[in-house]
Amino acid sequence: MAGIFNKLKEKLTKTRQGFVDKVESIFTGARRIDEDLYEELEEVLIQSDVGVATSLELVTLLRQSVKERKISDPLQLPEVLKEHITNLLGEENPLCIAEDNLSVYLVVGVNGVGKTTTIGKLAKNLTSQGKSVLLAAGDTFRAAAIEQLEVWGERAGVEVIKQAEGADPAAVAYDAVRAAKSRNVDILIVDTAGRLHNKVNLMKELSKIKKVIEREVPGAPHEVLLVLDATTGQNAIQQVKLFQEAADVTGIILTKLDGTAKGGVILGIQGEAQVPVKLIGIGEGIDDLKPFDPAEFANALFAKSEEG
Repeated sequence: MAGIFNKLKEKLTKTRQGFVDKVESIFTGARRIDEDLYEELEEVLIQSDVGVATSLELVTLLRQSVKERKISDPLQLPEVLKEHITNLLGEENPLCIAEDNLSVYLVVGVNGVGKTTTIGKLAKNLTSQGKSVLLAAGDTFRAAAIEQLEVWGERAGVEVIKQAEGADPAAVAYDAVRAAKSRNVDILIVDTAGRLHNKVNLMKELSKIKKVIEREVPGAPHEVLLVLDATTGQNAIQQVKLFQEAADVTGIILTKLDGTAKGGVILGIQGEAQVPVKLIGIGEGIDDLKPFDPAEFANALFAKSEEG
């Protein structure tokens, strides 16, 4: 476990520098806890892509704790803020897996967020847990998406069900569900097209795919997973809201956390969008997709570089 924690701590270096270090410098540089300190903190949180509403909420909670606990030393505030951040991030929320039946995951997200790559990593993650996995190439609008999924399927050691470019995504989903059932596969992961320029079409398409899946597997899809790129910061929160309307998102996979100082967006997502982050991407390797553990994340974020 220490190894995983140290890796996470290392991967969050940019976010720690761009977010936590700035917050802590406000506390260490303050002589007293006053309005100036709260305003400065609010500003840093907003600049760190935490989101306006969530930033205001965190500052309000900090104010309450200072009053209730009669805190006068600004140096005590990092620990209190960490506590509130941990609470805001919520409980660990594992992927839903149907007992004694096929589980179906629908993966959505705009183009360029690493959706196909994430599906490949998720497949590897699940097979390493002893699950049998099948992939469906439901993004039929780009030939490259089908080819890319096949490459990742090969890396993860799982098969891909596909049709020709331009085929009906719902037909691909139907074929994949039938194949998964006939082979007694544990989990089917369905890729979808990442277009958002016409939300009406996207909603219709996803609704059609979902109907086909549900008809074949009652209660499915068990997860609708939205892939977000952490480097997009505040834009990621907007994407959550749009896809929530279009696809009833059940969980979020936040990628590229290792390459950004905008990791604070994870707080904005949890605070404003109310959709749990279920997995995080902390590197380019096939094993760099990890279940999101909020307490571990908060500890790694606030960890001092000389520790561990």
